[in-house]
Amino acid sequence: MRLRSGVFASSCLLVQALGVALFLRGFFPVPVRSLPRREARADSPAEPAPPGPGMVSNWTKIPAPLFNKVVIVLIDALRDDFVFGSKGKQFMPYTTQVVEKGTSYSFIAEAKPPTVTMPRIKALMTGSIPGFIDVVVNLNSPALLDDNLIWQAKAAGKRIIFYGDDTWVKLFPKHFMEYDGTTSFFVSDFTEVDDNVTRHLDRVLKREDWDILILHYLGLDHIGHISGPNSPLVGPKLREMDNILKKIHISLLSKEEASLPNLLVVCGDHGMSETGSHGGSSEGEVHTPLLFISSAFEKRSGPLTQPERVQQTDLASTLAVGLGLPISRNSVGNLILPVVGGKTMREQLRFVHLNGFQLSRLLQENTPAYEKDPGYEHFKIAEKSHGNWIKLYLEGNNSEILLNLGKKVLKQYLEALKTLSSSLSKQVAQYDMYSMMVGTVIIMEVLLLLLLSVPKALSKRAEFEVPLSPPLFSLLFYLMCLMLCAVHVIVCTSAESLCYFCSMSWLTAVGVMMLISALMCGILSAIAKIFENSRLPPKNPAVSSSSWSEIDVLILAGTIGHVLSLGASSFIEEEHQTWYFLINTLCLVLCQDLCRNTFLLKECDPKHSTSMKQNFDSLGETSDCKNIDIPAADSSKLDKATSSSEFMKGSHKWISLATPWVILICCRLLRSLNQTGVQWAHRPDFGHWLTSSEHKPELSFLAAVSLLMIFFLVQRRCSLVSKIAMALGLLGVYSYRAAVGNVIFPWQHGGKDISKGITEARFVYVFVLGIVFTGTKDLLKSQVISADSSMKNTGLWEVYSGLVLLAALLFRPHNLPVLVFCLLIQTMMTKYIWRPLKSDAAQITIMHYWFGQAFFYFQGNSNGIATVDVSAGFVGLESYVEIPAIFLTAFATYAGPFLWAIHLLCYLSSEVSSGGSNLRRELLF
Repeated sequence: MRLRSGVFASSCLLVQALGVALFLRGFFPVPVRSLPRREARADSPAEPAPPGPGMVSNWTKIPAPLFNKVVIVLIDALRDDFVFGSKGKQFMPYTTQVVEKGTSYSFIAEAKPPTVTMPRIKALMTGSIPGFIDVVVNLNSPALLDDNLIWQAKAAGKRIIFYGDDTWVKLFPKHFMEYDGTTSFFVSDFTEVDDNVTRHLDRVLKREDWDILILHYLGLDHIGHISGPNSPLVGPKLREMDNILKKIHISLLSKEEASLPNLLVVCGDHGMSETGSHGGSSEGEVHTPLLFISSAFEKRSGPLTQPERVQQTDLASTLAVGLGLPISRNSVGNLILPVVGGKTMREQLRFVHLNGFQLSRLLQENTPAYEKDPGYEHFKIAEKSHGNWIKLYLEGNNSEILLNLGKKVLKQYLEALKTLSSSLSKQVAQYDMYSMMVGTVIIMEVLLLLLLSVPKALSKRAEFEVPLSPPLFSLLFYLMCLMLCAVHVIVCTSAESLCYFCSMSWLTAVGVMMLISALMCGILSAIAKIFENSRLPPKNPAVSSSSWSEIDVLILAGTIGHVLSLGASSFIEEEHQTWYFLINTLCLVLCQDLCRNTFLLKECDPKHSTSMKQNFDSLGETSDCKNIDIPAADSSKLDKATSSSEFMKGSHKWISLATPWVILICCRLLRSLNQTGVQWAHRPDFGHWLTSSEHKPELSFLAAVSLLMIFFLVQRRCSLVSKIAMALGLLGVYSYRAAVGNVIFPWQHGGKDISKGITEARFVYVFVLGIVFTGTKDLLKSQVISADSSMKNTGLWEVYSGLVLLAALLFRPHNLPVLVFCLLIQTMMTKYIWRPLKSDAAQITIMHYWFGQAFFYFQGNSNGIATVDVSAGFVGLESYVEIPAIFLTAFATYAGPFLWAIHLLCYLSSEVSSGGSNLRRELLF
């Protein structure tokens, strides 16, 4: 069975997509779930039955509420040190006073990654642990169907008012008596977004027709995205939040009734990293303050101690008890005992028993062998001891024995709750390993098949033979199918937890097994043909006996090594180190190759030099190689070496030899600009030094010099109109950064009012679109009207120049040197490495890919979502517009790889049209 190259590539792509889908389905674990929400309001469990005949507890209903009105103030990206650290004492004096000497309980709530808003709101209101799949739907949050605190409160007749982030409105539609949502994604706004919440406050606090008030402030998070946690804007924002908390607290105290007190809860959904982003698992991102303020608590006395650590999911259970509601059935949180510590021992035991019963029931519904779980065993022991305590209580025993036994039972419950919560939380991190392994096998088989068929796939008449007809492979095919089906039966019948691949129909599963077997047969056949061809005598011994160059070996070894390194999470976290090592090694190998071509090839046999009539006379022009006589294919390697030797003469020889070392120096400087990864991301770097407020003049000078260098590196191949547009656009970039307060003009001495820079950014967008439109017009002309290769090359370069201008606008000022070094390295490698060495298309493509990946990390990016610069998506926008914001954010994040990919197209097009022999033979099929 023979397949053409296009059909073969399309088939591989479809099979690869199937493997990736299976892997991702297993990689994103299924969260712990209980019964649907409509079935969740079952009767609450009674107190444990005391031992002995005729004794029954009379407490069978949910306990009454502990608080009258509850106000939840959620300050987005509120780090724990903003309240408990030096910033809290300086900018939040009232809150600090309440924490240290008031009637409050303070905790540090730990949020589980991903630390983005929507999953954190789910965790706060349901008590469950959302997965990383929730990051994907964070931009468009669907309605929350799981059992949650908001739904339970509405079902119980509680009147809820909400103001703030509209994510709440999307998650809980038709749950709020009154609401006003503000968009959370327009990060350039950190004033109006909070004023829209506060403007309702005076009116609502005077009213009595509500039970729960939720306020979600976004300004602090937006400041973090724009300028980081050390921004001078953070202090005034914290002072603003402190005044709001003071107003709410005083109002609640004045409205308290004699029967029930009010409660003020202050929390954050997540923190922020040292760069102001969030989404990862660094200490600044996962640790948030959690304050309970109420007159029901005892007034603090004595020195302030370090706040106790709790889980963010504990809030749902605690608020449910405080409001007299059932605990959400999917909650894995524990009751925060100090909040109910002022109640009687019987009430406290009742509260922790309800929590333990809910967790044990959730464990039963998600774990087949739940009876062997240590948490379940501890809960049953505590429940039995609780029954004994109730027996003594109902008998009227009020001695010290009853109190001590109650404390012992309470301690047993707390230990059981902790173990149960830990067991359920671990299930969220349990991956579907079987589905992941099946997907991985399919992906690796397709990858190996593509690697083995590369010579045929690159041929114009490429045909790939799928060898299922020979008896040997037919027998192997059926044997593999039977073996894989047997393994499938064994895994699916013995698996303790639900597996997605096992839940598929048997017909589908058998089809996947047949696909895996067919791919394996194709791989074995390709390997057999390679060995068979290697035994045949070579047609041209002079050429076929030549070995691979050091660059070829490095490219192959580096690619395989990088793929293998992705099997370890630590290598993924620090992947930037892999790319830094590879490009540094590549520079050294290129230096060795240049030295060999410069000093050693003059000793080559001169008879192989006769095929070359003329070579490069000047590196500044790309058309000097048009008179090259393309020699026979069999002597291409020898001709390549000869032309390289002829090229290496004069001053260009020494520039070429110095180029790899200059690139190494550039890469070392870029590594010092941004720390990335996980292990060392917290360490100071040159970027942090530049972005500090006291070094704004230095940053301004660096940004101005960088923009000038960008212009000189890009304009050389642009038309006159594009050069003018580029110059004006780069001037607009600096004006935009000056408008938003990142840099200053030389004539600025005092402080300038900070704006959003919308006019300046849109001024730049006009020139970006103009340059890209001009380049696109030239490309269409070269394809439709006339086959002018120079027009095509100019069009490609102008499109590339427009994208460089867009990147300059979106990059933060301290990252502009990254763009400069990107252009500089591309220019130097084009003139002094690839053309002198006559590198082939495959080598050039891989080098572009390697440098593109390295520049992704030079920008300060990592494999964690915390390093995504969300603020780039709102440059020049007055309000949140989804499509432009997503495009701008994605482009700013992947600008490094994208610009190197576009430069690859420009280079290959230029070399083919100018007559580069090596590329013509490889690209013109």
